[in-house]
Amino acid sequence: MNPFSLIKEDFTNVKENDPALHSTFELFFNYPGLWALLFHRLAHSLYQKGLRFLPRFISAIGQFLTTVDIHPAAQIGRRVFIDHGVGVVIGETAIIGDDVVIYQQVTLGGVSLNKGKRHPTVGDNVVIGAGAKVLGNITIGNGAKIGANSVVIKNVPEKATAVGIPARVLKCETPETKLNHNVIPDVNKEIFEYLLKRIEILEDAIESGESKDIKQKDQKLEVDYDNFIHSMD
Repeated sequence: MNPFSLIKEDFTNVKENDPALHSTFELFFNYPGLWALLFHRLAHSLYQKGLRFLPRFISAIGQFLTTVDIHPAAQIGRRVFIDHGVGVVIGETAIIGDDVVIYQQVTLGGVSLNKGKRHPTVGDNVVIGAGAKVLGNITIGNGAKIGANSVVIKNVPEKATAVGIPARVLKCETPETKLNHNVIPDVNKEIFEYLLKRIEILEDAIESGESKDIKQKDQKLEVDYDNFIHSMD
């Protein structure tokens, strides 16, 4: 498809998939991620023709206006939705498939100074949660989900979920919907809840002086937490 057809499809995609959109007028003022894609489509088209300075200049304008940094060489598929957009970074050799949703503060970055492929390849129908960092020449399989604030440095299989720092891959299939990454397990939340419950048990032990019941509660808590961690392996 030519860049103008892709841009038209990008606008239509937001209308069809974002419940927060109430009028076409809002597209022009409240969707920096959409405008970042517009600048990128134009810059990428020129970059493919062998130009270098003009595409980088267009990208710089787009970054200044939208706070989204996309290298003009990055390959972005159809109907990609960058929601909110602020702070998104997409590196030079990144490849993004179709129907991908990317939330704010996401980085598709490199970990090498090599000239070759050094950025992630993201498959179709992938959701990347807010603040996630996907680093290196790795592959995110079709239909996968990346949890918010996760740091992904290894391949993620199709329809799997990756969460945590560093990200751990859950052996589960995620629902095939694009805007509900709230179903991703929150590892940090589980750890904090575990620590708070353990502190509560220890405080009870100090106050009551009855160590036997407290020890049983503590052991049960450890078993529940271990089961949660093993469920992600």
